[in-house]
Amino acid sequence: MHESPLFSPFTLRSLTLKNRVMVSPMAQYAAIDGVATDWHFAHFAKFALGGAGLVFMEASKVERRGLGTVGDLGLWQDAQVPALRRIVDFLHQQGAAVGIQLNHAGRRAGTQRPWEGNGPLDRSQPIEGQAHWEVIGPSAIAHGPGWPVPREMGEDDIMAVINAFAQAAQRADEAGFDVIELHGAHGYLLHQFLSPLSNLRADRWGGSLANRMRFVLEVTSAVRARWPSHKPLFFRCSSVDDGGWTIDESVLLARELKARGVDAMDCSAGGIGTRATQATAEKRRMGFQVPYAERVRRDAQIPTIAVGLIIEPEHAQAIIAKGQADLVALGREMLANPYWVQHAALQLKVAPEYRQMAPVYQWWLDQREKAGWGPAA
Repeated sequence: MHESPLFSPFTLRSLTLKNRVMVSPMAQYAAIDGVATDWHFAHFAKFALGGAGLVFMEASKVERRGLGTVGDLGLWQDAQVPALRRIVDFLHQQGAAVGIQLNHAGRRAGTQRPWEGNGPLDRSQPIEGQAHWEVIGPSAIAHGPGWPVPREMGEDDIMAVINAFAQAAQRADEAGFDVIELHGAHGYLLHQFLSPLSNLRADRWGGSLANRMRFVLEVTSAVRARWPSHKPLFFRCSSVDDGGWTIDESVLLARELKARGVDAMDCSAGGIGTRATQATAEKRRMGFQVPYAERVRRDAQIPTIAVGLIIEPEHAQAIIAKGQADLVALGREMLANPYWVQHAALQLKVAPEYRQMAPVYQWWLDQREKAGWGPAA
């Protein structure tokens, strides 16, 4: 076995990950009234079976009016906990740590599934037999042409959403999750408060950078108060966006979040005025967002997660070895190859005995290799 930075353990608070590979949250649009289904079980199970150190479940909404679209997962009511706990328990049995991303769509509420157009839903038709949910946001500015204009959130709305995040964090603990990530990127509600493009408020929740950060910091403090102190808390940010948010501001935000108990920054980009960069078909270079993770890690002195077209094991390993990030997050590559971690271990000559996988897989694949049919033959 060769020493490998990518396959070295990593500890945050009381959680030790067996390797540095994280499965990114990826929306499946398969929940029923926010409740996970068998699709979710099958979807997440294969990543744990494939050896990922940390498997993140998708963005889960903290209240119904925070739903982005039909089929979003939710943690706004107790009835949504048991189905999640079933999945978490199985992933733990396979040796994976499990995270969940908490989110509120804000003005992006009521979106079509991507393959159905990705535009605003027809609000004249009921959804899952229920009425449409209200659209709220920091300011009465639509997400884009044809989208509903959100109702500007009052003080009571702001307090209610902060409390909803805190309650969802408590439910996440009851479901057995190891990590929470707050989704402050890609044009969703937390990002909307941060951006001067979507937040034109003149009160204490808008205007200056300190005021625009206030909602995010209050949500973070409320979640940290409900989330057990021994469990890590992540924050996903759009490190830069087309609304004027800069990497320098992301560094400042990371410092403030760290002071409030955030343990790692997940560094993505975009989404406030257009689609998030990783959700487009635009051709980009490998690891195009890694410099954001490197900069935030260095200047805010906080662990970071690199994401964005990380495909090759050697590249993932180099990111960790060079100190550009502490974890690498893979999304679409994991959809194409759920056993990426095991294949990376073989390619990097870390685990020729398929040790990243369950024993029953190890034994059969070892026999295949000994018979001359495996990749090492």
